[in-house]
Amino acid sequence: MMHSVNQRPSNTQVILQRLAEIERIINRQKNGLTRRQLIKVAGLSGVSLVGGVIAYQTWKQQQLNLQSFEFDVITVDLQGKKNNPNRRQAKFFTEDLGKVVMLEMVAIPGGTFMRGSPATEEARINTESPQLPVDIKPFYLSKCTITQEQWKAVAALPKVSRDLNTDPSYFKGDNLPVEQVSWHSVKEFCDRLSNKINKTSKTGRNYRLPSEAEWEYACRAGTTTPFHFGETITTDLVNYDGNSTYGFGSKGEYRQTTTKEKNFRVANAFGLYDMHGNVWEWCDDHWHYSYNGAPNDGSAWLKQGNENDSYYRVLRGGSWSDNPKYCRSAQRNRYNPNYWYKNIGFRVAIS
Repeated sequence: MMHSVNQRPSNTQVILQRLAEIERIINRQKNGLTRRQLIKVAGLSGVSLVGGVIAYQTWKQQQLNLQSFEFDVITVDLQGKKNNPNRRQAKFFTEDLGKVVMLEMVAIPGGTFMRGSPATEEARINTESPQLPVDIKPFYLSKCTITQEQWKAVAALPKVSRDLNTDPSYFKGDNLPVEQVSWHSVKEFCDRLSNKINKTSKTGRNYRLPSEAEWEYACRAGTTTPFHFGETITTDLVNYDGNSTYGFGSKGEYRQTTTKEKNFRVANAFGLYDMHGNVWEWCDDHWHYSYNGAPNDGSAWLKQGNENDSYYRVLRGGSWSDNPKYCRSAQRNRYNPNYWYKNIGFRVAIS
């Protein structure tokens, strides 16, 4: 007869609690101890280590309460005309932010992909090279960019390191993406949310920004084309400056504002919405001018320093105000982490 994790002997419960604490430490380490070193420091080894890790992973999955959801995936032809949609399915869990506000987190499967763009891709620049394979571990990413409603709920939580403006956005609307948020304020958002979740559930769920490699992998969702839609995009599916074109696509609408979450009602093959356009999205990484020397394990590429430095951080995805070439899966941008603008937002991840 199989026992649930909660029915395991008390010593296993102690191991679970220790492993949860270890994971919280790991997620805050940038260039520190390995998982095995931390576990050894915590006094776990041998059978306890193996059994504890297995039990902990099972326990974490139980805590997440994963559910399935269905969504439409659309591709376009060379002229940007929509092909027939394909119905897909993915897993997600819901995080309660308080005040009846929810956050949906999608399970992103692990895999290997080629980061960057080929020399033949229209509008590609040298910062997108060299193309290199990157291994990505499974993780979770928010289904949509963080909305103003979600921002307000978390900004009302106790302060960790810095104050947060509860209503920073230029374009107002609960279901619109939050924008005009700096990288540092976004990190405070993640810290406040993590504290709330771990105070109530002690699951070791530490919210963070995705690494740049995770972001591109999630955006591509198995594709190698300039966009996950195909060789071009259309303003029927993406919010960008439709006065410009990409490839053989046609001109379209220029909305001059953000659009609400799931506005176009289509996702990529992983079940993520609005990965192209609408708002640029902060990533955890410091800016580098090429991928020479970049980690190949999907982790954030950080310079020496600390989280309060002013080195430029990476932005991805393009925005409502941009030419479509800036919305490509491989396109990279950068910004001062202390600054904000009305076309910059973010989504959150957990390991």
